[in-house]
Amino acid sequence: MAESEQPVVVEMKNIVKRFGTVEALRGVDFKVRKGEVHALMGDNGAGKSTLIKILTGVYDLTQGEIFFEGKPVKIKSPAYARSMGIETAYQDLALVPLMSIWRNFFLGREIVTNIGIAKWLNRKVMAQQCRAALCDIGIEIRSPEEKVGMLSGGERQSIAIGRAIYFGAKLLILDEPTSALSVGETQKVISYIYNARERGLPVIFITHNINQIYECSDCYTIIRQGVNVGTYQRGDLTQQDIADLITGTRGQ
Repeated sequence: MAESEQPVVVEMKNIVKRFGTVEALRGVDFKVRKGEVHALMGDNGAGKSTLIKILTGVYDLTQGEIFFEGKPVKIKSPAYARSMGIETAYQDLALVPLMSIWRNFFLGREIVTNIGIAKWLNRKVMAQQCRAALCDIGIEIRSPEEKVGMLSGGERQSIAIGRAIYFGAKLLILDEPTSALSVGETQKVISYIYNARERGLPVIFITHNINQIYECSDCYTIIRQGVNVGTYQRGDLTQQDIADLITGTRGQ
């Protein structure tokens, strides 16, 4: 299948990462284009999480180059990655269960009103904007005042995805987003991923679930033992092909 003509948002070239004498990544190339859902796949210990931690500033790379929107970058920290527009929703989602939906939505980006030398959270405006922003991308909530701890796993994922879209993310990374969800909630999260793609937002989808990858991804990059086995477009492989490449029972 022909490669997409959409512009490349992020490109990682010849990425090497060593932890002492252990070489976790050995010359990995990886790129993601605008408006695509790109699955990053591999068994436990394959190196996919290490690659993403380099992209999000958790780890320094040992060797290699990263380009973001065509420019070489050095991603110094997770905060720096976020300032560039790289948003990550991890399995634990980094949400605060005892806080309301709107507080979590605006966490670290609060709207404040200055009264003299004091600053007050503009609760009403943030609650209204939170509800409107989520509704705009097809996410209905009962009340923005509801505590996040009362939400289901799928609803929590929707808040993380909606927040990334609202604040203008240029790249969304989802780490095992459906690992603990029911079939119905998984379908809802996948619909939110489709919505992000339709808006031109590229999504890196990290998961072990080949069925979900096969359903919603435009392409797949498979990493095994620190090496990029290959990148394949939708339709190039069967589900069994993907499983065989992950486990190494099939050659490249």
